[in-house]
Amino acid sequence: MIGVFDSGSGGLTVLKALRETLPDRRFVYYGDHGNAPYGNRDGDAIYDLTVASLTRLFDLGCSLIVVACNTAAATGLRRLQQTWLPAHYPDRRVIGVVVPMVEAVTGVRWSTGLPASPPAGSTKTVAVFATRYTVESKVFVFEATKRAPHLDIVQQACPRLVRLIESDAPVQVVRRTVRRYVELLLHRLGDRRLDAVLLGCTHYPLIADLFVDALPADVEVLSQPEVTACSLAAYLASHPEFACSHEPGVTLYTSAAPEHVTARTRRFHGDDSVWFAMLN
Repeated sequence: MIGVFDSGSGGLTVLKALRETLPDRRFVYYGDHGNAPYGNRDGDAIYDLTVASLTRLFDLGCSLIVVACNTAAATGLRRLQQTWLPAHYPDRRVIGVVVPMVEAVTGVRWSTGLPASPPAGSTKTVAVFATRYTVESKVFVFEATKRAPHLDIVQQACPRLVRLIESDAPVQVVRRTVRRYVELLLHRLGDRRLDAVLLGCTHYPLIADLFVDALPADVEVLSQPEVTACSLAAYLASHPEFACSHEPGVTLYTSAAPEHVTARTRRFHGDDSVWFAMLN
């Protein structure tokens, strides 16, 4: 089974894309809603919560877990891959949503880690829209420019967006907020051409159309669910040891009141037939 972990409901956008891309696979989703949001905690607390959540998914029988939480991935994914995982679950794997986006924008496989050859006489400008915590971590800036030094990455924190999306705010309010963040970034760019945008939060695919409307017409917009799903499909194709004999489908777990969390499922996952269960 493949586990999908998020601190809340945003990861359901990733789960939806994974199920569409890999319909023959069995997925288990765990949202740590009882401890959300992670972004107002320190790094050690986020790491400890992430390890506890991954342990729950491994104990349920998952052999591979996708961390569909940018905060968790930016804070401690590399650390737990290098230390905790080999010590406690050496035959299991944990991957995240940051790596596929970095690979997509740089054109460089993560495993090579080699800088890409810059196009002759050109610099590609990429914008990252994300939560304040992800922006402050600079994970996209560091990992992308290490592999593609010719990239000019400009970040824009969008501190209000997750709350507006979670509360199902009127679309006019969300549209104005998105447009304001886009305007702030474009103002900082000045005369520089914007080539591509990374939506670096798993909530943002729900309002990707609002970003597209606010951005210049020729800007490429990369969204995590689709990029992550394609990346996972390629990974599974080259790692037959993660073949699964379970019946296809999905099970959803939460650390909060399941009735409250289930009410959000329709908006994030688009499937009225699935319901959350409590997992302590």
